Amino acid sequence: MTQVARTPRTETARTGSGGLAARVSLGRRFTPVSSEFTMIASTALLLTVFGLVMVLSATSATAVADGANPMDGAMRQGIFALLGIPLMFVISRLPVAFLKKLAWPALFGAIALQMLVFTPLGVADGGNRNWIKVAGFTLQPSEFLKLALALWIAFVLLRKRTMLSTWHHVFIPVIPVSALAIGTVLAGKDLGTSMVLVLVLLGCLFFSGVKLRLFILPVLLGVVAVIALAVTSEDRMRRITAVCSDMTNYTGDCYQSIHGMWGMASGGIFGLGLGNSQEKYGWLPAAGNDFIFAIVGEELGLIGCLVVLALIALFTVGAFHIIRKTDDPFIRVAAGGITVWITGQAVFNIGVVIGVFPVMGVPLPFMSQGGTALLAVLIACGVLLAFARTLPNAQERAVELSRPARRGKVAR
Repeated sequence: MTQVARTPRTETARTGSGGLAARVSLGRRFTPVSSEFTMIASTALLLTVFGLVMVLSATSATAVADGANPMDGAMRQGIFALLGIPLMFVISRLPVAFLKKLAWPALFGAIALQMLVFTPLGVADGGNRNWIKVAGFTLQPSEFLKLALALWIAFVLLRKRTMLSTWHHVFIPVIPVSALAIGTVLAGKDLGTSMVLVLVLLGCLFFSGVKLRLFILPVLLGVVAVIALAVTSEDRMRRITAVCSDMTNYTGDCYQSIHGMWGMASGGIFGLGLGNSQEKYGWLPAAGNDFIFAIVGEELGLIGCLVVLALIALFTVGAFHIIRKTDDPFIRVAAGGITVWITGQAVFNIGVVIGVFPVMGVPLPFMSQGGTALLAVLIACGVLLAFARTLPNAQERAVELSRPARRGKVAR
């Protein structure tokens, strides 16, 4: 019996005029990617490049004033981008089964890395101890903890998917282990990152499909914990209760928020032009980090801000399409946690810049200066792209939809 090679595979299909046409299939590895893959990859690349341009613009002025290379900040960010972008596409090729096996090692590794902040390698800044310094680079281990926590929760809930109707199977070991992971960040007094980790936990629980009554309890516990942490810290309460709508607290806790809003307001619709920001000349602290969106508004105006918001929205739509279309509970829960992390953090950051939220110290994903944050987000995008590869593309969906019609014709 003659055996036909599968790749490439030649098939014959009848054309509309009644003739025969040859069709060559190169296998799934060479098939077109899904639209979700294109949306996530393109927005991640555009936001990263946009962020590099804005980091260069926001940091070059102060670098020149300090006698340093004006390209230094952008070059450091660019190193992590050159590392993260290829890594994103490499990770997108990993099978989902391999990502499931990585869940436990990734969580233990991320927690161990986070504990290094309490060693001599740890670096404190602004009252928070959430960084380590290695080979001249400052790294933030908690950024990797966000992804590791999402993958681990998804794996655990996958193993318990038939038992999620009872509270103890939902909470154990998810809640205690998550509390331990978040506690390592809280020990460094980083409330902003801890709130993002709580969002990851709640996002995973929500998309796991647990009953509403079981989901409400973790939400309430999270809210109570955040309130308790705010009330027990005089510094946090002062920043939260500060009213920045007037100039009474200009030199105090509202200095950064006021200058951020001034930068946004002075940009108008079209902005002052790329590189023409006034706030970046020492007036706005963290101009290249947490308040880079204010520099976007000042230099590129409302139009530039809308472009950033549109790209983030397009990324979110692509990620939610993965959640909606997949049949794998692990993919749905992990993608949900990652999406809530990246989109929620963007909402927090932009809300701080426009004065809706108090200063939290969370970066704008893809754009804020910070190599670890950029690398972690690009790796998370690689995981989303790996999930997107499991979805059928447009051609495969069309074939699936046409199969019942063909079978009906054959039966008749």
